[in-house]
Amino acid sequence: MIRAAIAGLGWWGKHMIRRMADSDQLRIVAAIDTSDAQAAFAAEHGIPLTTDWDTVLSDPEIDAVILCTPHSLHTAQVTMVARAGKHVFCEKPLALTRADAERSVAACRAAGVMLGIGHERRYEPAMLEIKRLVQSGALGTILHAEANFSHDKLAAVPKTDWRASPVDAPAAGMTAMGIHLSDAFLELFGPVIEVYALTSGRVSDRPNGDVVSVHARFASGATGYLNAILVTPLYIGMTVFGTEAWVESRNHTHPDTPGSTMLTIQHKDGRREVREFEWTDTVRANLEAFARAIETGAPYVFTDEQKIGNIAVLEAICRSVASNAPVAVEAVRPPLAASA
Repeated sequence: MIRAAIAGLGWWGKHMIRRMADSDQLRIVAAIDTSDAQAAFAAEHGIPLTTDWDTVLSDPEIDAVILCTPHSLHTAQVTMVARAGKHVFCEKPLALTRADAERSVAACRAAGVMLGIGHERRYEPAMLEIKRLVQSGALGTILHAEANFSHDKLAAVPKTDWRASPVDAPAAGMTAMGIHLSDAFLELFGPVIEVYALTSGRVSDRPNGDVVSVHARFASGATGYLNAILVTPLYIGMTVFGTEAWVESRNHTHPDTPGSTMLTIQHKDGRREVREFEWTDTVRANLEAFARAIETGAPYVFTDEQKIGNIAVLEAICRSVASNAPVAVEAVRPPLAASA
């Protein structure tokens, strides 16, 4: 059993506490927040709440810290936790610049601790089936992929909130939703070498915008497109086009809510397969995989190369938005490919 503290009791921090309540692999045993405003929630779940980082970092009974904090704080917090000798699970994005992602990975490697990352969508059954189809060659040569992760769960966030800040959450919904799609692109299709991105503020007064759209070119020669909208009803899907078949997934609910996903495969010979995948608790799956990697040395699916590479893509997207031009993504050096 890995005993973890969680930093940040906002929407997602509370969701993680609820999901891990009966896990036999990772238990959240303490919480850190900037104030005691969430003391009642913490008490309801039997978790002591503190505003003092030293209380957690000096506690030998705590093995790991889960970060659900504003994005601009991640690098300093990952480094601080790693230096205290505790494993780190950081909600996405790991950082806002490639250099900061490299610092976090290096700090965890130097301390000999595991660095987990909150891209739980990799554990969705339909996404795992798409990965199998891509890697097995069943789709033929991959030509293009399109992905969308849009919803209005954050539409009412005030413009003064950090989630609406162009500093903490640049490029509209990129750090909230789009970063999951770019992570999936790296896992399925390999390194991205160029992006061209646009944002738009259509209906809200959020400083970071309502919409982000990104075109990408992969090192393989394939192309991709991802989109995230912060002010529209739920729409989640991915389509991968190959020379032998295309596959499309459509989620009926947000990943935090039980609901099925439909998967359609259209073959070149005219055959069409339609399958339904039931919901699974991917937040729990990711945290428990993180715990197993710590305790048993089991492989953790996120490589250091991917952790850094995804932030390199994010940084390039932000630069492309600012310049209104395509931006190259520098390759991540091979020595960083091994997991922390």
